[in-house]
Amino acid sequence: MVPFFVSQNPYCRGIVPNISRLADSLRAAGGTVAWVLPAAVERTAVGDEFFGPEIAELFRTSGGTGPLADRLWQDFLVHREDLLVEKSAPSAFFPGRCRLPELLEQRDVDTVLITGTVTNVCCESSARDASTLGFRVIMVADANAAGRDQDHNATLHTVYRTFGDVRPTLDVLDLFKG
Repeated sequence: MVPFFVSQNPYCRGIVPNISRLADSLRAAGGTVAWVLPAAVERTAVGDEFFGPEIAELFRTSGGTGPLADRLWQDFLVHREDLLVEKSAPSAFFPGRCRLPELLEQRDVDTVLITGTVTNVCCESSARDASTLGFRVIMVADANAAGRDQDHNATLHTVYRTFGDVRPTLDVLDLFKG
């Protein structure tokens, strides 16, 4: 949830309140909130060939620069106990590309809620890899966003059929109470 993606997509802006509610409720329940941001990685010949040099550079720097908390969408509040990490691949759980799995294991976290954008790229990649690593996965349907409804819905279907659970924000909030 960085300006590059959120500012360009009304679907992304629409999920900000749900992500904030989930983060606040998760903290209140004693859970861990992790904010994951794209790292600026080196340009590659493959990326340039696939996207073209201009678009490859846009994606390469999509996470912004500067302190991690300042790179997050402006409406989110990062708390002292939250995790802030960078990922150098679409997935936050791909081995060697993000510290998140190890940090969650240190806190004895066994279940992850996937929220953010883009549903069918980074969020789906993270859900798949988290499941492969043995985490329970819940994709929060109305706290993820893609560019098109059909892409979003296809990912929710794939995750539900193979990698984890899919629930709306209100159902997840009810789980925190139980």
